[in-house]
Amino acid sequence: MVDNVSQQPDDSPEVRELHDIPSVEVISRAAVMLLSAAAERLGLADDDPESSPRRDLDEARRLITALAGLVTASGEYLGLHAGPLRDGLQSLQKAFREASAVPDAPGQGPGEKYTGPVY
Repeated sequence: MVDNVSQQPDDSPEVRELHDIPSVEVISRAAVMLLSAAAERLGLADDDPESSPRRDLDEARRLITALAGLVTASGEYLGLHAGPLRDGLQSLQKAFREASAVPDAPGQGPGEKYTGPVY
């Protein structure tokens, strides 16, 4: 008799139901995804960001602004994750400013309406 119960292979990660994942983990994962995607769009994953085929400052601006909103709005819930996420966000904001041919005025860069000016 064949058992029709499907089992995951031993080497696959455990699948968790969304309701079982703590909110801080969901928020942190979303922030890390935004952070990673923005770094890619800034070309930071390549040796020469200026010639990166993935570089797209318009997309980077949107991602950085979304990350700033998320980190700012959820900072009180992030606990020990808040500091590193804020640091990563600020690094992206500075990298964006450096990458821009005509940098935004202080306070007008991506996400700065949520974080304040980044120099």
